[in-house]
Amino acid sequence: MTADPKQTPDVAETYYDSPEADEFYFRIWGGEDIHVGLYDTPDDPIPPASRRTVEAMADAITLPLDERYRVIDLGSGYGGAARYLAKRFGCCVTCLNISEVENERNRKANAEQGLADRIEVRHGSFDQVPEPDSKFDLVWSQDAILHSNDRDRVIAEVARVLKPGGEFVFTDPMQADDCPPGVLQPVYDRIHLESLGSVRFYREAAARHGLEEVAIRPMPHQLRNHYAAVGKALQARYDEIAASGSKDYVERMLTGLKNWVDAADKGYLNWGIMQFRKR
Repeated sequence: MTADPKQTPDVAETYYDSPEADEFYFRIWGGEDIHVGLYDTPDDPIPPASRRTVEAMADAITLPLDERYRVIDLGSGYGGAARYLAKRFGCCVTCLNISEVENERNRKANAEQGLADRIEVRHGSFDQVPEPDSKFDLVWSQDAILHSNDRDRVIAEVARVLKPGGEFVFTDPMQADDCPPGVLQPVYDRIHLESLGSVRFYREAAARHGLEEVAIRPMPHQLRNHYAAVGKALQARYDEIAASGSKDYVERMLTGLKNWVDAADKGYLNWGIMQFRKR
C-alpha cells in the first residue's frame, strides 16, 4: 500500500483501487503474489520467484500449523499467500487489506479454489487491526509495512493480536542500517514516504513490544533483482498497461523502479525474511 505520511489511509485506498494500479500490480508485479521474489537467476519469471518467497517464509515457521491455528496476513493484496497457507497447512487465514478492488479479486479466487470457508477477507488498515487481543497464532506480512506512516504502531498491533508464543514472519523493503542521510529521497518521493524501516528499526521495535528475534535473513540482492525484473516486464508490455491507464503512469512507474534499482546497486537498501516470537 502506498500512502503519503501527511495524508490518511484513504489516499492509499484510492490509489490501489484505481484501474491503472490494479492492472499494473495484477498483470506485471506478480499476479496473486505482489511482493519481492526469490530469484535463482536475474532472468527468472516474476510469478515463480514471488511464490518462492511465500514457500521460504512458510518453511521458516516453527509452529505446527494445522486447522486449529489462526493466521492474519497484514496487507494481503490479492491473497496468494493466504491461499498457499490454507492449502498447505489447513489453517484459517484472515486477510486484512485496504484496497477493496484487491479484496474482491481475493474473494473471487478463494471461492474458485474452494477456500472461502478457510479464508476471511477484511477491509482495513494494519495501523488499527480490527481484531481482539491475542487472537492469532501467526501474523504474516509481505512488503506492506513500509507504507505505514507509523511502523512502530504496526509492530505494537502485531504484538497485541498475537497469542503468547505466536510468531510474526514478514518481509519489507528497507534502507540499510548505515544508509547515508538524504540519498534515498528519489525513492521516498516516488512512493510518498519520508523514510523506510531498517533491520535495526525492526529489531528495536520488536523488543519494545515484547517480541523476541527468531531469525533475520537479509537478502538485499533479491530486492534489486525484483525491481529490475518488474521494470523489464513493464517496459516489454508498455503499450498494454498504458492503454489501461496512461503513458504518464507507466513512465512514472518506470522512473520509480529505476530509482530503487540504482539505490540497491549503491548498497542503500535492504530486504529479507524476518521472524519474531511473542514472549
